[in-house]
Amino acid sequence: MADEASFRVGLRVPDVTEAARFYQGLGFEPIGAIPGLDGSTVMVILRRGELQLLVDALVGMPFPDSDRERMTKIGPRGLGVVIGIEVDDVNAMAVYCRLAGCTVTTGPVDAPWGERYLECLDPYEYAWKFFELLPDPPADGLSATRDSWFA
Repeated sequence: MADEASFRVGLRVPDVTEAARFYQGLGFEPIGAIPGLDGSTVMVILRRGELQLLVDALVGMPFPDSDRERMTKIGPRGLGVVIGIEVDDVNAMAVYCRLAGCTVTTGPVDAPWGERYLECLDPYEYAWKFFELLPDPPADGLSATRDSWFA
């Protein structure tokens, strides 16, 4: 399908409607929603460029009652995964994230590999990296990173 996004990420949250509002503040546009049997929203699909977010309810989805499902419900969710997206203004994103209740873990800072970035945990425990490319990145970003970390 030509309208489908090239990249999809599924996120499980306790309140789909609230989460959808938060993710819209990150620049995602809603493209669809599914109500559950009780009328509450159990899934919202949002899109930002080629990245599509499938925001699912922790409770109310017809997922099998597996060990993984039970662990997903108690969290932490997304451990070890960081969702990175390019933004126009990292500083503005930092302001939004702080006001929205995110825990900023890094930045905004300029990195030796040629980007300005911010890392945070959103209100649903998912890790995000927002970055913008600096005007004069190094010719060899890998060497610059290695030297910064280990020199």
